[in-house]
Amino acid sequence: MKIGILTAGGDCPGLNAAIRGVGKAAVLTYGMDVYGISSGFLGMIELEYRNLSELDLSGILTLGGTILGTSREKPFKDQSYGEYIRSKPDIIFDNYKKLGLDCLVCIGGNGTMKTASKLSDYGLNIIGIPKTIDNDVWGTELSFGFDSAMMVATEALDRIHTTANSHKRIMVIEVMGHHAGWLALYSGIAGGGDLILIPEIPYDESVVSDYLTERNRQGKPYSIVVVAEGIDFPKKKKKKKSAANYIAKMIQEETGMPTRETILGYIQRGGSPTAADRILATRFGAQAADFASRGEFGVMVALHDQHVEGIPLSEVAGKLKLVPGDLPLLRKARALGTCFGDTLST
Repeated sequence: MKIGILTAGGDCPGLNAAIRGVGKAAVLTYGMDVYGISSGFLGMIELEYRNLSELDLSGILTLGGTILGTSREKPFKDQSYGEYIRSKPDIIFDNYKKLGLDCLVCIGGNGTMKTASKLSDYGLNIIGIPKTIDNDVWGTELSFGFDSAMMVATEALDRIHTTANSHKRIMVIEVMGHHAGWLALYSGIAGGGDLILIPEIPYDESVVSDYLTERNRQGKPYSIVVVAEGIDFPKKKKKKKSAANYIAKMIQEETGMPTRETILGYIQRGGSPTAADRILATRFGAQAADFASRGEFGVMVALHDQHVEGIPLSEVAGKLKLVPGDLPLLRKARALGTCFGDTLST
């Protein structure tokens, strides 16, 4: 068999571990030929690839980023390509056949799984592997990249505690998460956040200011506020503000207490993966190779009850895994006094 591997969308820790998991299992256990596709789906369009030997896959387990490179290319969104009359999906189909591939393993987040599902419907043998620091890929309990980002955000919160205490300030820390608040929720709880704002729970500004004012009245001179970048806030066309900037300014105006914001940004996606992410990515990768050997295509590798299994890509495409309102962790956090900016927190 000949299988291709690509990484698409945003990078995150664990991508190389997943590539290694797929490639080593494919070569050593099943005797397959492995091709690394460059720059995500763009590599399938421009036919940029290289053969991956076992030696190429050695020493990459701990590396951040991806040895294959990635891109935001979405072949079904804008199907025109340069001077070519034919569409990008048609070009990918032809290049898949030109390489003699029996399977294409697509490692990525929600957008990648959506494209993978469409390519599967197009007639290609596709297997998906979920990665994202947002942990919002539907159909799997966990995606690799999340644990690493959570550890980075938690360490940042640990460090901010000391300066917040020293200066007796309110510190607003923004973490990634456009639609889902998993990262803000988990890092916020792990890092001792007093107030956590996530997209799934609409917040009331008066609840936020009243909560922080009451903390100050009780003799708690500083507070840690964790916000996901995707929370709702007024946005002006000419003045592009961040969630942290808006919340910090609102808090200082409403409470009169000195407030500062910090945006963690892309450092959450960089660096070496944690042990947990290395293991999960390796499990996902090896399972993808096993699926390929058995001819089980059109599936995404997923974690259910700590077991790695397959779920149809058609069930995953176009869906998001959001933080549910009845999540037990939310109840436990509320019981400890954590505020989420809603009336249930009062």
